[in-house]
Amino acid sequence: MATSTISVDTLKASRRGFLARNRWLLLRRASQLLVLLAFLTGPWFGVWIAKGNLSSSLTLGVLPLTDPLLVLQTLATGHLPYSSALIGAAIVLVFYLLFGGRLFCSWVCPVNVVTDAAAWSRRRLGIKTGRVPDANTRNWLLGGILVAAAVTGTLVWEWVNPVSLLHRGLIFGMGGGLFVIVGIFIYDLLMASRGWCGHLCPMGAFYGLLGKKSLVRISAANRKACDDCMDCFAVCPEPQVIRPALKKVGQESPLILASDCTTCGRCIDVCDKQVFKMTHRFDQRSE
Repeated sequence: MATSTISVDTLKASRRGFLARNRWLLLRRASQLLVLLAFLTGPWFGVWIAKGNLSSSLTLGVLPLTDPLLVLQTLATGHLPYSSALIGAAIVLVFYLLFGGRLFCSWVCPVNVVTDAAAWSRRRLGIKTGRVPDANTRNWLLGGILVAAAVTGTLVWEWVNPVSLLHRGLIFGMGGGLFVIVGIFIYDLLMASRGWCGHLCPMGAFYGLLGKKSLVRISAANRKACDDCMDCFAVCPEPQVIRPALKKVGQESPLILASDCTTCGRCIDVCDKQVFKMTHRFDQRSE
């Protein structure tokens, strides 16, 4: 009987093709590509969908969008941003408060592709060594860049911000920023699994703060079907967020409630038991 059940389960798993196992990953890559193309159509084809960069832009000539962290740094320097920048920051702030701060990390940020590539390579090469920094390190770095802005009166972080460096580099050509991006890849590959996004990036820390009450959530609604294969933990950029929902550790709700969750959907993709689903914070149902 047991052998028969395993055979059926294996057969069902094998029927999940490439698209089924990578649906959310492909959607994220499409989102990241579309964001990049919105900035590239102007320089390439003269059709200006978005002018500027991820820090500050004007979309379709009317919609200002500004990184709220950039505005915070500007305020810390003692300067008042332009009214358009404040409006743009408010729009972005409301969006991520509603839908999840770390959606930026997995659906918009170009550095995510670099760190995902490092994580994939690390798994393929079977690299187990390395030591990640304390998870609070990124919070300290977030406070540090605001203090640095206040002390120097300049946007110090923007000189070395990998997100800005990579985004500008993809549009205008990579310069010295390439060394920063390669450094992040090597760091994540050889020294600390998911070290940059999960433990160091101050932008990730900031956007994580916005996601505490967001509407979009992933649920381990079918957690009774979990067979402890650990595939979801292997691919999750923030694996510590899964256990409370999946194993009822400290909560009964099947929802992943931690603000560190990037809502990337990889746990949904890789789970052959279909334990996880994309839903909203008011969906408390377990199957």
